[in-house]
Amino acid sequence: MKKVFLTITLISILVLLVFYVFQVNAFTEETYLIQSYEKKLSQLSEENESLEVNFSRFNSLANIENYLQNQNFKKVNQGQVRYIQIPGGSVAARK
Repeated sequence: MKKVFLTITLISILVLLVFYVFQVNAFTEETYLIQSYEKKLSQLSEENESLEVNFSRFNSLANIENYLQNQNFKKVNQGQVRYIQIPGGSVAARK
């Protein structure tokens, strides 16, 4: 009777030990993945900030005006604009 109890106790301890090792392994793996994702998130945040700065610098009004002047665009005076009059009613009908 005592031998059976000792055997069951040892088997239980071994099972719990194996379970503990697997749990520690899973915890370590999850911790590594979290650190990896946090590092990647930090890199992407820095890249996003850099891209936002570049976007605002290149899309400033002065740069757009310089681009338009280099492409031979001209400013239009208020009197030079003529609008097309569309007669009342629909232009296209649904079927």
